[in-house]
Amino acid sequence: MEIIKKPILTEKASLLTEKLNRYSFKVDHRANKIQIKQAVEEMFGVTVLAVNTAVVAGKAKSRYTKAGFVSGRSPKYKKAIITVKDGETIDFYSTL
Repeated sequence: MEIIKKPILTEKASLLTEKLNRYSFKVDHRANKIQIKQAVEEMFGVTVLAVNTAVVAGKAKSRYTKAGFVSGRSPKYKKAIITVKDGETIDFYSTL
């Protein structure tokens, strides 16, 4: 099971990184906080102080096409916000 899927690179997530030394990731929905902490420490070589998780509901989407009205949902996902020890950073672009 691949626990960390990808980092969340949004304006809100970058503000958390700058002010509070926190990083956001999309993670496997079956992973718990202990597994997420171990995966981040192993992958990036940092000390994790706290892990907060949230299940983000998918947005309802709809559009009009030639065939008529089409509606659906974007998929839900689990988000993990990782607090890292002061002085340590995670470089997302070194692991590409």
